[in-house]
Amino acid sequence: MCAADFEATIARLQRGVVETFPHVPDSNNPQENLWVALGDRPLRIKLGIDPTGSDIHLGHSIVLRKLRQFQDAGHCAVLIIGDFTAQIGDPTGKSEVRQQLTPAAIAQNVQTYLDQVRPILDFETPGRLEIRYNSEWLATLDLRQILELLGTMTVGQMLAKEGFAERYAKESPIFLHEFLYPLMQGYDSVAVDADVELGGTDQKFNIAVGRDLQRHFQRPTLQFGLLMPILIGTDGVQKMSKSLGNYVALTESAASMYSKLEKVPDALVNQYIELLTDLPLEALPTNPRERQKALALEVVSQYHGRELAQQTQAELAAIVTQGQTAQASSIPEYSLSQFSFPVKLTYVLSQTGLCPSSSEARRQIQGGGVRLNSEKISDVEFTLNSPETYVNQVLQVGKKKFLRFVA
Repeated sequence: MCAADFEATIARLQRGVVETFPHVPDSNNPQENLWVALGDRPLRIKLGIDPTGSDIHLGHSIVLRKLRQFQDAGHCAVLIIGDFTAQIGDPTGKSEVRQQLTPAAIAQNVQTYLDQVRPILDFETPGRLEIRYNSEWLATLDLRQILELLGTMTVGQMLAKEGFAERYAKESPIFLHEFLYPLMQGYDSVAVDADVELGGTDQKFNIAVGRDLQRHFQRPTLQFGLLMPILIGTDGVQKMSKSLGNYVALTESAASMYSKLEKVPDALVNQYIELLTDLPLEALPTNPRERQKALALEVVSQYHGRELAQQTQAELAAIVTQGQTAQASSIPEYSLSQFSFPVKLTYVLSQTGLCPSSSEARRQIQGGGVRLNSEKISDVEFTLNSPETYVNQVLQVGKKKFLRFVA
C-alpha cells in the first residue's frame, strides 16, 4: 500500500474515534501507537457482543461498522459471541443486578444477532472474519483457574468501576458473580490473542482488564483499546436504547427507519452522519433539513438497498405533499396518549375519525387502503405495541385522509 493510500485508510479508521489506549502520540513503537501498529502486520481486531436481546439498533452498529473498516483495511475481525457471559450480563451502567438468561433464550438471540450483523460485516473474504463463542473457553474453566482470574484484581479496583462505585455508595446489592464479568470478558482477549479491542466509551474498564490479563498470562502482545462514542437516541437527550423507545432497529422497515432518521434533532445530525455513514461532512448540504434527508437516505440504503431507500424517500415526501394539499395546511396531529397500549389499528382508525367504525377500518385494511409511513397494512390484526415507536409517523386512509402521531 502506498503512503497516500495508507494515510487515507488511517483517516477512515480514525473517523469518530474518541480514544485509543495506550497511546504515545509521537511514538514509532507499534506497542505504543495503534496507528503505527496497523502498518506493521495484519492485526486481530476483537469485538464482543452479548446476545442479551433480540434486536440490534443503530447505536450498536457503530462498533460493528468500525470492525468492518478494519476488515477492509486487511485485518482480521474476531467477533466474539458472548453466549457464556450473557448468562451473567454486563453490569456496566446498571443500577441493579441483571436478570440472568437461560441457554435457550441466548441461543435464540444468537441467531438473530448474526442475521442482523451480516449486512455490515464481510462474511465472504477468506481470513477477514472469525466468529467465536466464549463458552468455548469459559465453560471449561475449573475452580483453580477461576481463582487465578479472581487473584488478578482487588476488590478496591473492582469497586472503582463506575457502575459498581455508584451502587456501593447507594448501598445497592452487588453480587459476587457480577465481579466475574469484566474478568471473563478480559479473558476472551487472552483466548483469542486480540491485538485491538473495540468498544463504546463505557467499556474502557473492561477492555483495560483484557490488556491486564494478557500481561498476566504472558501473551507476546498486549491489546490496544479503541473507544467509540455512545450514540444519543432520536429523542436527542438519552443514549439510544430500546427500553427508552428512542432507537432505530436494524430490522425496521425502510419507511420506519427513514421517518425516524429524517427527524433527528439538528444538533445530532452531524454526529449521526459521522458515526453511521461514510458521507464526507464537508460535502453535505448546509441546509439542516437537507442534511437530515441525506442521513436518512444513506442509512436506509445500507440496510435496504439504494433503490428502496430512494423509493421510500419519494413516497414519504408524497404523503406530506398530498396531506398538505388535502388539508390545505399541515397534516393534523393526534396524541398517542389517547390510547392504552398495545392497541389494535382498527380501533385507532375508528377513534381518530379516519374511519367511521371499526368494521369500516377492517374493510379499508383488507382493501389495501391503509398505510403507515407509506407502508401498506394488510393485516386486520395489526397492533401498535408501544407509543414510542410511532411518534411522528403518518397514518393514511385512502388518498385524502392523513394524521401524524405525536407523543
